Amino acid sequence: MIQPGFFDFENRLHKIDSNGDPLSRISATVDWEMFRPELEKARNKAKKSNAGAKPYDAVLMFKVLILQSLYNLSDEALEFQILDRHSFCRFLGLHLCSKVPDATTVWRFREDLIAAKVVDTLFEKFDNHLRANGFEARKGQIIDASIVNVPKQRNSREENEQIKAGEIPADWRENKKRQKDTDARWTKKNGKSFFGYKNHVVVDVKHKLIRGFVVTDAAVHDSNVFEQLLDEANTSRDVWADSAYRSEEKLNYLAEEGWREHVQRKGCRNRKLTKWEQRGNRTRAKTRSRIEHIFGVQMQRAGNLILRTIGSVRARAKIGLRNLAYNLDRFGMLTAI
Repeated sequence: MIQPGFFDFENRLHKIDSNGDPLSRISATVDWEMFRPELEKARNKAKKSNAGAKPYDAVLMFKVLILQSLYNLSDEALEFQILDRHSFCRFLGLHLCSKVPDATTVWRFREDLIAAKVVDTLFEKFDNHLRANGFEARKGQIIDASIVNVPKQRNSREENEQIKAGEIPADWRENKKRQKDTDARWTKKNGKSFFGYKNHVVVDVKHKLIRGFVVTDAAVHDSNVFEQLLDEANTSRDVWADSAYRSEEKLNYLAEEGWREHVQRKGCRNRKLTKWEQRGNRTRAKTRSRIEHIFGVQMQRAGNLILRTIGSVRARAKIGLRNLAYNLDRFGMLTAI
């Protein structure tokens, strides 16, 4: 057995940093204490007695959820990775002998945040922090949506019709109901079928930070939440979006409200785009494509973005944490530049 040297562990961490560990960058730039008041309030439950183990620090548990959101890990996989990875332990401020939150503890803490409805508050608090530190929304905004998958439901056609009508099949037992996501919906994109939810986001052009989001089931058309996403705090009135958002109604709304539209044009069988319109689309796409970089970053690090929760309330919280985690990571990158 090889005896480790005195500086071997430090050398290993240094190599992790030199290879571009995003977690060390986030740790160096984010003041985690700003989140403590909301986190403590969400977990503030009346204790029946003083018996039992002392709970983990609320900020530590929040950082655990950020890790989970960055890497799209299940509660069980997250517990294992914290035990196994030096970079995860360092991010959380844990050493080799520290006790690590187990999967059940992670689940309970997330449920506390969901019950207290504080995920939106945490997202807004960090957005205010960004604006106060020189990262206000500038140069216009881009709006788009991405599909977030959940495990497919193997229901009969009759069961699906009942679910769409807002009813629960009468023969479903309680344990079956708990495993069925009756809020998620099917949609098609590029000829492929998807089941789950949509993450509708608005991003500022200057910094590529998510400034707001809306979560719906996957069947909701992108344009249905268009007005809701527009960020009045952006220093520019320019708005970019793809052709799914282009309609006479939306264009009239933007004009009436004083927005400058840069919405992709779309052709059809009876009317193809002119060369001038095609050039205009290419020009718009150079800016609009910046939002695709965000979805790409989330997909690259986390792999298949699938939610392991049941119901729209939990889906919104998980997607909100994922958007917040992206902003934390992006802030670290912008600050390091």
